[in-house]
Amino acid sequence: MESPRILVQLDSDAQPSVFDGVVAADAGVDHLFRHGGIVPEAVRDLVYGAMFTRGGEQLRHTALFVGGSDVAAGEQLVEEVKKCFFGPVRVSVMLDSNGSNTTAAAAVLAAAEHLDLAATKALVLAATGPVGARVVRLLARAGAEVRVASRNAARAGAVCEAVAARVDAARLTPVQVATDTELNSALNGVELVFAAGAAGVELLSEQARRDCGTLRVAIDLNAVPPLGIGGIEVHDRAKDYDGVTCYGAVGVGGTKMKIHRAAVARLFEANDLVLDAEEIFEIGQAVVGG
Repeated sequence: MESPRILVQLDSDAQPSVFDGVVAADAGVDHLFRHGGIVPEAVRDLVYGAMFTRGGEQLRHTALFVGGSDVAAGEQLVEEVKKCFFGPVRVSVMLDSNGSNTTAAAAVLAAAEHLDLAATKALVLAATGPVGARVVRLLARAGAEVRVASRNAARAGAVCEAVAARVDAARLTPVQVATDTELNSALNGVELVFAAGAAGVELLSEQARRDCGTLRVAIDLNAVPPLGIGGIEVHDRAKDYDGVTCYGAVGVGGTKMKIHRAAVARLFEANDLVLDAEEIFEIGQAVVGG
């Protein structure tokens, strides 16, 4: 008889995410242990509790999910988790703080339905944010030429350096878009644009979108009005506006939810998985392809 599936949720926020808990239940988790306010110093005992109560084949029925609104804090927690593993004594772990990995995967997969990413020039607005930086990573791995945009040139450059350290032959250009003139320059020649900024901030006006004659796909990941790209509705999914295929946040969200559930389910197939942006993107490819 197989052991029940147990997911241990480690959340950097004081209150563990209800959203992530609901998705875990929908993914077939039998028992969800939710822990909030997790700091690096608290990780070891929690992971040991997950690792040492089962052994052998039964280890794969226990897994960890790292979440919370702070992606940097989540990344630090995952590093602490990995330090606890030795030899075959380990459990699988998934990182999706702020929904950054599942959202980025869904967004890039949406673009890939319409474009050959390896032959695409892309612009990622608000690329220094948690989702934007992961969109850049995934685009770079797909071979796209990516303009990494921020209102601050130094921050854009830092993202380029971080991604280049992970992705061989990444084609990245940091761009500052603090003015309309700089934004128009960044748009020159691009076929794909993502808006991954903070809620309620328009990053690309409807007129600027229309004026970009090379643009073929526009994806806005902000669900709170005013949206990140003018003239796009939050529920749009592959909607044609002025010859540009457009997605709103909810239009991407359906795929994001499928990927999230599939990734949680994947955790229980083995006890040695670490699911970050790239691994979750691969799961998403199977979800979309299936």
